[in-house]
Amino acid sequence: MRLGAAALMAALAASGGAEQQGPALLRLGLADLRVTEGKLSPGPDGVLRIEEPKVRAVARREAGSVAELRFTYLGPTSREEPLSSGEMRRQIGLKLRAEDGCNLLYAMWRLAPKPGLVVSLKRNPGQHSSGDCGASGYTNLRPRRGSPAPALEPGVRHTLHAEQRGNELIVSVDGATAWQGELPAEALSLVGPSGLRSDNGRFDLELWVSGP
Repeated sequence: MRLGAAALMAALAASGGAEQQGPALLRLGLADLRVTEGKLSPGPDGVLRIEEPKVRAVARREAGSVAELRFTYLGPTSREEPLSSGEMRRQIGLKLRAEDGCNLLYAMWRLAPKPGLVVSLKRNPGQHSSGDCGASGYTNLRPRRGSPAPALEPGVRHTLHAEQRGNELIVSVDGATAWQGELPAEALSLVGPSGLRSDNGRFDLELWVSGP
């Protein structure tokens, strides 16, 4: 019986490890976020709900080294809108080191048209709003190692976790490393908070961040 209890405790610790490791995280509410596009609505049990095709938001507090989205995909939005590039995409992800709408780092979990996790740098020196730069300045960063992100099914809870350790960025999906690599100097020069972004998907979510 003692062995069985120990095994159960070890299994529980392993299942919750993705949310327990690293610096302590604080859940952000609506008052802690600056919504720059779309709308975030209060959902059940303190979660935030997305129903609109495009939602962008950043934290009002200084950024720490960790940002995490805990979310449930609810299906596509009732209407869809293309990206600034004209591409139609369904995705959710984290904004990192978000200096402004033209200069930031993204860790995006794409659902459609091609599923996968993509880390990209958007860099447009001298431009500051999305109206200035549009879809310009994107560079997809190549990881040193990683693994495919699973397909998103409606009603299943997932965790997207990003942590910077020195010059390295590590992005995990449901506790498994999906992207790990060194950030270029252009990304490390950015100073700004964490945030979230979604396109053409409905979600219930929580944004958690570490302190500066």
